Amino acid sequence: MSGWSEQEGPILDQIARFCDNVLAPEAAALDEAARFATCHLPAMAELGLMGMNLPEEDGGIALSGPALYRAVELVAGACGSTASMLTAHYLATDSLHLGADAALKARFLPRAAAGALGAFALTEPMAGSNPADMRSTATREGGHYRLRGSKCFISNAAEAEFIVVYAKTDPAAGARGVSAFVLEPGRTPGIGFGPAERTMGLRGGHVFGVTFDCLVPEENRLGPEGSGFRTAMKVLDNGRIEVAAQATGIAAAALAAAVGYAKERRVGGQAIAEFQGLQWMLADCANDLAAARALGYAAARLRGTGARYSSESAHAKLFATEAAWRIADRALQIHGGYGYCRDFPMERYLRDLRIFRIYEGSSEVQRNIIARELLV
Repeated sequence: MSGWSEQEGPILDQIARFCDNVLAPEAAALDEAARFATCHLPAMAELGLMGMNLPEEDGGIALSGPALYRAVELVAGACGSTASMLTAHYLATDSLHLGADAALKARFLPRAAAGALGAFALTEPMAGSNPADMRSTATREGGHYRLRGSKCFISNAAEAEFIVVYAKTDPAAGARGVSAFVLEPGRTPGIGFGPAERTMGLRGGHVFGVTFDCLVPEENRLGPEGSGFRTAMKVLDNGRIEVAAQATGIAAAALAAAVGYAKERRVGGQAIAEFQGLQWMLADCANDLAAARALGYAAARLRGTGARYSSESAHAKLFATEAAWRIADRALQIHGGYGYCRDFPMERYLRDLRIFRIYEGSSEVQRNIIARELLV
């Protein structure tokens, strides 16, 4: 079912060791202090994690779709916050990979693969589930664009070395009037950041509000004017597979914790794992996880093939995020009162998982995508 190559196996083994030895031991402290996961950036860049989604000519390591899915699963199972930071970075680099010309790719993608953190700025206060409603604008001024507007819930933004921003170059054209631009906050006056949002989960994966009133060089536009919305939708097809991978990674960690606890916890002289009711709960968790992974890998295998896979990525994200919530909720129930305590990871798994049913297209949006495919 996996589908990764013989050459990719050792890479995944190395990532697994990094996750077990470095990410997992720090995950609870990162969450408790709400410390941004950028502390892991140097080691992640050294391992190639920052460029796993990129071809070798752009400085990446060109993992196949299934291998990339597995790598994201491993990171998320060890530390959801770090996975959130990493996959938000992929949204930015995928934007460039899919939408930019060769010169713009050469300026940014090798740096990104080497550890320069990226951000993807699409969502606005009045344009969440329907990004075509965005109000940010980009107006030509000589060889530049004047970018004005605001974005919200932008992962990595205040710490990013570059931000891919979507704005309307033709407000009257709706989605066909959206263009994309890459900004460098350290070199671009007129970009402001709010404080990191105080989120329920993924507390080490920081999100910010961003405001713009700045000039962007024309050469920093990704592709022709009006091509931004198509690029964003392609990027989100990839991103939804990565959200599915994050969900199954955390769900797998929750299930493993529940199995271990059920074997150790004794009631009336026997391990609670011997009770049939609890065995059925674990079986349901395993079934949900297997089904979620099957849909995730099915979508991942289409990545990079040239085939269209919007429906498959929607199926994967919808089922995986809903199933992961059920798995983590059952796993916490198996832990009883201890699962509700912060000394155990179960409550963190639930808090981290909750946003997956909302961002990169809510569960309701995924159902709309699937229904449209059915009704064509």
